[in-house]
Amino acid sequence: MFADRATIWIRSGKGGDGCVSFRREMYVAAGGPDGGDGGNGGNIIFEVEDGLNTLTDFRHIRKYAAEDGENGRSKNCSGKNGADRVIKVPAGTIIREESTGKVIADMSGENRREIILKGGRGGKGNRHYATATMQVPKYAQPGQDAKELTVLLELKVIADVGLVGFPNVGKSTLLSRVTNAKPKIANYHFTTLNPNLGVVDLDGHQGFVIADIPGLIEGASEGIGLGYEFLRHIERTKVLIHLVDAASTEGRDPITDIYTIHAELNAYKKELGERPQVIAANKIDAIFQEDGEKSPIERIQEEFEPQGIKVFPISAVSGKGVKELLYYVQELLSTVDTAPIVFEKEFFPEFMQDPTLPYTVKQEEEGRFSVEGPRIERMLGYTNLDSEKGFEFFQKFLKENGILEELEQLGIVDGDTVKIYGFEFEYFK
Repeated sequence: MFADRATIWIRSGKGGDGCVSFRREMYVAAGGPDGGDGGNGGNIIFEVEDGLNTLTDFRHIRKYAAEDGENGRSKNCSGKNGADRVIKVPAGTIIREESTGKVIADMSGENRREIILKGGRGGKGNRHYATATMQVPKYAQPGQDAKELTVLLELKVIADVGLVGFPNVGKSTLLSRVTNAKPKIANYHFTTLNPNLGVVDLDGHQGFVIADIPGLIEGASEGIGLGYEFLRHIERTKVLIHLVDAASTEGRDPITDIYTIHAELNAYKKELGERPQVIAANKIDAIFQEDGEKSPIERIQEEFEPQGIKVFPISAVSGKGVKELLYYVQELLSTVDTAPIVFEKEFFPEFMQDPTLPYTVKQEEEGRFSVEGPRIERMLGYTNLDSEKGFEFFQKFLKENGILEELEQLGIVDGDTVKIYGFEFEYFK
């Protein structure tokens, strides 16, 4: 089965200890301290590997550790730095802290290599501690401890267009016709188990990436069947094509199918249901219609086109109507933001390892307060306050760490100004 989730344990390298040593040579009566520094521990680094498209490897190897730094030695010899551990992942992999589910990194777009856990710093040898009054220091600094974390890797397919629909409506057939992808095609009663990606090339227009998202069933948003695994891959898509069996070859009503899938998208994540959509009414060459009876295509168009959702009758087998569908999808794509959908960072391993960093909250004058300290400064460095999600995360950080409560105890009221280093905010409860 397609592997799109894996849980692994990662550990950076411990810093090597500094050395306590003194120079001892013939004819040198009182050699001073010559203890060398310990080497730095190796980092845990995640890197995108273009040839990978699943997380299968992580089902066999679940523990990844960087090398420890070597201890310092005498004669001012420093220990060797520990080797980094580079972990290769496919593009689109999200790294989450397991217990909270918060995003540590999204390996998408321009983010192709990121240090997730930094190795411990090597300790200083005793030569650093010699003073006029302490000429024989018998103390060296120990290396910093290693950092370890259990993380959840989650692969979300990167595609411009998502092809959604119930099992066996023809998604794989359509994908194989419009792209160079070669999915397995057969009359499976259940569903394709892995997403297939292909590139659509259009004459005179920019191409786009389309993903055949495995078939959804009612209750998918609640995890029924393989619901979560399938819905996860739709999150990065910008336009959705609802593919339905207009001929009802398996006895299902296409209009009911569309509403069912739309409800599952909304239940999983509301913004999915708000993305631009188009309906592809497939299998038109298999439609049987009694004289005087309204065609299934007319029924679908009358139901959804007044809602602003265009309906295209197509045959994925013969290719009829497919070209018109693709050009319309390209038009929809030209109306949406072209920037890749990247998930905001929510969890900071380096910061969370040291929650004891201090901060101060004080009132500078009437209606003006300030918040400072290395803890705040470090968090600001990690947070993109220009993005809505980044700003919400910083507000949550202030609340969870009791900073907003301290401001209220100092008498802050709505409209007062809070100064945090180079930023000024208006306070509203």
